[in-house]
Amino acid sequence: MTVDYDIVIIGGTQAGHYAAQMATQFKAKVALVEPKFSYEFIHQHVFSEIGKLTQQLNNTAQFGIKALYSDTTEEYQISLTWSEAMLYAQSVASNLEELNSPAILAAQGIDVILGEGRFQSSPHLTFVVGDRLLRARTYLLANGSVPIIPEIEGLQKTGFLNLSQIWQSISSEAPPQNWVILGGVPQSIQVAQTLARLGCSVTLIVNSPLIIDHADPEIAQLLQAHLEAGGVRVLTQTSVTQVRIIENKKWLQAGDKAIETDEIVVATAQHPNVEFLNLAAVGVKWHHRRLVVNEKLQTTNHRIYACGDVIGGYDCPHIANYEARIALKNALFCPSHKVNYQCIPWGVFSQPILAQVGATEAQAKRQYPQDQILVLRQHFKTLAAAHIQEEITGICKLVVRRNGEILGASILGAQAHEFINVIALAIAQKIKIYQIANLASIFPSYSEILEQTAREWDKQKLQSNILKQEFLEGFFHFRRNWNI
Repeated sequence: MTVDYDIVIIGGTQAGHYAAQMATQFKAKVALVEPKFSYEFIHQHVFSEIGKLTQQLNNTAQFGIKALYSDTTEEYQISLTWSEAMLYAQSVASNLEELNSPAILAAQGIDVILGEGRFQSSPHLTFVVGDRLLRARTYLLANGSVPIIPEIEGLQKTGFLNLSQIWQSISSEAPPQNWVILGGVPQSIQVAQTLARLGCSVTLIVNSPLIIDHADPEIAQLLQAHLEAGGVRVLTQTSVTQVRIIENKKWLQAGDKAIETDEIVVATAQHPNVEFLNLAAVGVKWHHRRLVVNEKLQTTNHRIYACGDVIGGYDCPHIANYEARIALKNALFCPSHKVNYQCIPWGVFSQPILAQVGATEAQAKRQYPQDQILVLRQHFKTLAAAHIQEEITGICKLVVRRNGEILGASILGAQAHEFINVIALAIAQKIKIYQIANLASIFPSYSEILEQTAREWDKQKLQSNILKQEFLEGFFHFRRNWNI
């Protein structure tokens, strides 16, 4: 069989682009099959920043800043022009799109093929796009996932949006006033808070006890409290059983509550975007809404690899890129690299930001004897930087073993997504907690929270030694008195 490429990458996701560019650095001959890459996720980050700025401008009085106006009205409000905000978001997306245009990719040596295709197994494993047969030594699936529509009575008839459609659906005048968001994923939490900050009434409904799965319960509950303080109505352990239109209004039956709303957003689950790839014909299996892959990211066909949310999990671009690196090295060279998520952080771009890496307190106590686990906490209200910028809501929680090994971290606070990387590096390089305690962070800065929290290890160790000494002294005193 004649091989046209070293690897064919299927999917126009960010991970697909990343893998294609990385393949050229390895001097590989690569093709990228890209039906269409969407930059709609950029709109959410842009509007999140706009929402944050809107809140800050409305709170400027606490910094001694007063609005200047010439009329006699006592009230001052920030005016948001939706058409201009949307234009700005579109310009940011357009700039990024230009950086990853087919022309730019082609200039880097990538053969970009626009269109949808499918695998065929006979006479050889190939990928067919139109009338073109792409033959390669290996293939990488990086085509993402698509929303699963929950089976709720009346939902399809009533109409709804998914996360990628929200901002494009808003007119130039103003968004709908009332929103209901179904599902607890990082993006849905960010959207709920952003809409609330822009003056909308928002209800977030999740089935689980926590607003986001996999998060440390203490951190998740603090984030929920902050959302509620910011105007988001949160309903946990609640299922929506019915949706109807009554007198031109949308109504949901959520548990024992009837909720009226203007718009519904569904963010409950995703499944691999593989329906038209003919995977069954080439022996690629999937199970429970995710592709079956091993720790080397090989599918059940050893020549086909996969990365990103096509294999399940949250839609986190940095995790998808990490998986793309592992899969690409295995696909092009000896397949010896394995994924290790223990030192890969993830987060929720709320305000304050939630960031987490490694094991939570509960996971660590299931893995090790509880007397070996120390949980170190420090609150952001101890930081000068937090008081200066009015960002005192937050907590840093480090989970360590008594020998100083760092097992994980859960942080809720300003800039948490930046300094969680320090703990991720410490876990990956097996740096002990006392080395974090010896950092000398710039003052004032939010990263001081790491060394402050790490110093709690010395205090707990000292307290533990004091208790042990008191026990031994009491034991020997007992033996002397009773002549044992």
